[in-house]
This record gives sequence, C-alpha cells and structure tokens, in this order.
Amino acid sequence: MTAVDDQGLSFAGVARLAQLVRDREVSPRELVEFHLERIAQLDPILNAFRVVLAEQALAEAAQVERRLAAGEVLPLAGVPIAVKDDTDVAGVSSMCGTAIDTGPVSRDSAAVRRLREAGAVIIGKTNLPEFGAVPMCESPTWGVTRNPWHLERTTGGSSGGSAAAVAAGMVPGALGTDGGGSVRIPAACCGVVGLKGQRGWISTKQSPERAYRFHGLHHIGALARSVADAALLHDAMAGLEPNDEIVSATPPPTLIEAVSREPRRLRIAMSFKPVIPVPVSDEVRRPVLETAELLRSLGHEVVERDPVYPPAAVLSVFALMMHGLADEIERLPTPELLERRIQAEGRTARLIPDWLAHRALAARDRMSERGLRPVADFDVLLTPVLGKPPVPVGHLEGLGPTRAMARILGFMPFTPTQNYTGQPAMSVPVGISPHGLPEAVHLVGRPNDGLTLISLAAQLESERPWAQHRPPAARYRTPA
Repeated sequence: MTAVDDQGLSFAGVARLAQLVRDREVSPRELVEFHLERIAQLDPILNAFRVVLAEQALAEAAQVERRLAAGEVLPLAGVPIAVKDDTDVAGVSSMCGTAIDTGPVSRDSAAVRRLREAGAVIIGKTNLPEFGAVPMCESPTWGVTRNPWHLERTTGGSSGGSAAAVAAGMVPGALGTDGGGSVRIPAACCGVVGLKGQRGWISTKQSPERAYRFHGLHHIGALARSVADAALLHDAMAGLEPNDEIVSATPPPTLIEAVSREPRRLRIAMSFKPVIPVPVSDEVRRPVLETAELLRSLGHEVVERDPVYPPAAVLSVFALMMHGLADEIERLPTPELLERRIQAEGRTARLIPDWLAHRALAARDRMSERGLRPVADFDVLLTPVLGKPPVPVGHLEGLGPTRAMARILGFMPFTPTQNYTGQPAMSVPVGISPHGLPEAVHLVGRPNDGLTLISLAAQLESERPWAQHRPPAARYRTPA
C-alpha cells in the first residue's frame, strides 16, 4: 500500500493522512480499507460504532479520487471520519442511543455535508447513551463502549463512541456533540483533544425530519489526536445555514491558522470551583496545577480566580437541558422503548414549563456576563475537565434518577456552563496518571476568541507531546 507502516497510518492524524492522499502515497480507497480492517479488529472489543458504513465509505472514497483527479483542493482528502449517532447522515437512521428507529433520514446534517465537501469519507456512526443524557457511554440497546486505556473504565459521554474510536486509531477524527460537556468529557477520559467552538460557528441544522431542540446548549464539536487536527475538522464543519436558529455574533475564524502562531503573554485564571458544590479530587487537581507551572515557565501569568455561578444561571442550564429532553421524548413514536431511568427523567422534564425555559433563554446574556465578570480581564480560564478520574463502567447501574443525577454532577461539574454562555472551550491531554489513565485540562476562551484558545493549546501540546501515546487497546486483536 505505502511505505508508512500500519501503526503510522492508525495514528498519523487527519492532516497527515490528507497530505498522504494528496501526495498519492496512499489512495482514498486504500485508506478506507485500512481503517475498515482496523474497526473490524478492535470494535468487537470497544463497541465504539453503532453502524459501520463500509460499502458507502468505499463508494465515497472513489468519488474523492475522481474529485482529486479533476483538480479539486480538498483539505480532508479521503480521510475517514466517524459521526456520532445523534447527527444525521443521509440514508442512515439516527438512533440517538435508543432502540427507536424512525427510519433513514433523507439528508445529511449541515456539518456532515460540509465534511464531505472538504473530502472526508463518513465511515460509520458511533454510540452514545440514550439522547446523550448521561456522561457515560452505556445503553441497554447498544451496550457499553469501552475505554481503550482501561476496558473497565468509562469513555465518558455522551460522545464516548467517537472518542474511543479516535483514541484507538479506528479513525483519525470524529464528529461529536456537546450539550453540557459531551465532547470535552469523553476527550478527557480517552486521551484525545475535544474542541467545542463558539455557539453558532458550526450549524446544528439537521435533515428536514429532525431538529435539535436544546435551546442553543447543543454544539457540534471535533475529536482528534492533536490540536491541529481538531482545528482542521472544526474549520471544515464551520459555517452558517439559511434560517439557522442559532447565529453567532461573529463569523467563524479559521482556527488552523492559530496552531502555528505563538501566543502572546496571556493572563490565565485558574479555578477549581465547580458549577455546583461537589468534591473535586486531588487526582484531577494535580494536572491543572502542573500545567499552571508549565504555563508560568512559558511566560504566561496564571492567577487563581473563580468565576461566579449565579444560582439562577445554574437553574437555567438545568431547566433548558430538561426542557429540551422533554421535547425530544415527546416527538418519539414509541417512548415506552426508552430505558426506565430516561423515562423517569422525561416525566420530571415535563414539569419544566415553557415559560421557565423561555425566561432562562431571555436571561442568558445577562447571567453569562455576570458569571464571567470576575475573569473578564483574563484571556483564558483553566480548570479540570472532570470532578474525578474516569469512573468504572456501570457507575449509574441500578440507580434511580435522583441518585444518578448526584453521581453525574459529581463527575462533570466544570463543563456545562460553557454551553449556556456559548464560549469556546476544549479538553487537552497533558499526561498519564499512575493508574494508566489519561489526564487532561480544560481551557475556556473568551466569547468569540477561539484563536487564542487554539494557539495556547498548541503551545501546551508542543511542550507536552501527547499524540505519540498509544492506549493498550490499540494493540488488541479479536480472537481468531
């Protein structure tokens, strides 16, 4: 196929693979066949994919080859990309982690269409918990998605299938969605970069049959093995659509340009204050403190400073999430097929009146400004991603909605705020714990300032290279 060995292809990354295709060192078909074989080897163990689109992907690879021959410039030429199964891919059902199949959708979502336009090949759809309602990738219908670093630990969620697929080298990059941390949490658990851009930079428009109804909390994001690859994917997906419900105040910048740009001396606020008062373990504090020291050594100013989380803002986030979940469930033809805990959450969600959700939306800008005011003179906020390291599989098993919610909030107390404020944020790997699990930090940019965020993340990555690390599952093979 090529002089590049198997492991080189598995972990070469989005930009490098696209370059290999453009340089004709590997063909789009060969690249897709290689990744299909790797999925066949690893997915029976990891369960990252809900469906693999082998025939469709090979046909798309042939089309990319024709486009290249015709002289098209394709930034993602022939690169296999996975798509989370709550985002529409034409001709495929969007199951959203449930047992409810409403049939194949007629059209790609806007983000998927833009990936194809950039030359990407959609190779499959990845698993998530039902409606992404919990930050662990487990469902009664599609089973448990395993963490490539430790099979008995969670991948995080809800984009757990996408994160596991990237971490194990089954794909170089993936689309995830983030309504309260669902790109950043699994990125931290699986040791990949997870980027959620500014609200409105990537359209959330779906096929005509479906629509996101989570009141602007929902963002589409990128999961990849490097900051540059995440930026490249984000840029490929970015852009507005006619009649978009959510429109950014600024057009999306070209984030890839910031990767090679040395950041100026930045003022960075470091905080361990969660959105709600829950314990934050020393195991997630330590990587943040070590990163702060590294940033100081690079010339940045790092000061401990906490945002303010007004109780009304916290309640607003909760109200919008629950109201959106109720909307989703009410549209289902057979909601009785949902798992019992989600049915119970749906009953609770229906108690959120429309007027309360509308009030939360109306107050969003004011609440966001109040919360950001204490860190307004800083360029970046640095926090943990998680409240504790990746929890064991089955962390919510047998629990009712109230006890499950308490555990969920204890695991993900830092990420929901940015879905309310809409500002860019990302999870960046920074090391491996003594238990062999990835460690990460959470970087939050000023509203509309993704360029500073990317340049800082790229600087961190250059000081602590991560992409060469391979999880144990990258070496697994299914029994003969």
